[in-house]
Amino acid sequence: MLGDCHIHMVLDGVYYRDAISAHRGHVRDDLIRERLSAYRDAGVTYLRDGGDAFGVCERARELAPEYGIEYRVPCFPMCLRGRYGMFIGIAYDTLEDYRAMVGEVRRRRGDFIKLMISGILDFNHYGSITSEPLTPAQIRALIDIAHGEGFSVMAHANGARTIAAAAEAGVDSIEHGAYMDADTVRALAGSGVVWVPTLATVGDLIGNGRYPDSVLTRILDGQLENIAQYVRLGGSLALGSDAGAYTVYHAKGAQDEFELISRALGDATEAVLKAGEDEIRRRFRWGSVG
Repeated sequence: MLGDCHIHMVLDGVYYRDAISAHRGHVRDDLIRERLSAYRDAGVTYLRDGGDAFGVCERARELAPEYGIEYRVPCFPMCLRGRYGMFIGIAYDTLEDYRAMVGEVRRRRGDFIKLMISGILDFNHYGSITSEPLTPAQIRALIDIAHGEGFSVMAHANGARTIAAAAEAGVDSIEHGAYMDADTVRALAGSGVVWVPTLATVGDLIGNGRYPDSVLTRILDGQLENIAQYVRLGGSLALGSDAGAYTVYHAKGAQDEFELISRALGDATEAVLKAGEDEIRRRFRWGSVG
């Protein structure tokens, strides 16, 4: 089975505050082992965690070999103070703060850098993204520093302008990637970036009743259209469910993601995603850039 190239071991798919609170002060090995067992039983042998500020992903990396799983972590996501990501990551105020955080990831032998450069989708209003994104200049500076220290970069990014700026700056993977226009899809496909669209975060909400299905369906349909075009243009696509996010459960999320992507790619799905995972495995490991 394919791996899951975007998970959050710290989260449980139910409620992020309670999931994080379960690990405060003491990382819960029992919860990590339960989730690693589920992945092993599903035949998953590769996981790339989006990180957390509580040490959960790092402990999961220590335990994962017992379950036959290769596990990669950024240690913690990094966000500009006051912008999206502070609930799970660590905030910086200046580029010097950020440089020090990159150094901390190196000290802890993190495998790559995880950046939060935009907000998340407002599922109540089509086209709306929470939180102001970083500017293209800020995005380039962050990626340049990470690459200069020998790290590949995983970027949480939504919105055409933000995604285009990250691709132009040489980011290694785009996570989520909602609301791209045709020009951005074309630019991303030609950049060599791996796109991890995390459709399950939208698809698994449909019918849930929490958000309007009309908005969710429109978002999902747009993502599927962009995926089909992106792959036609030669872009690299990998499976990542964002497992742990609301309604996206560990191990099950990967299968949900595969089925959703299949709507766009049909019989080519497995081959496309296998190639994308191979590229993720190549790029996102200790001492690997680009």
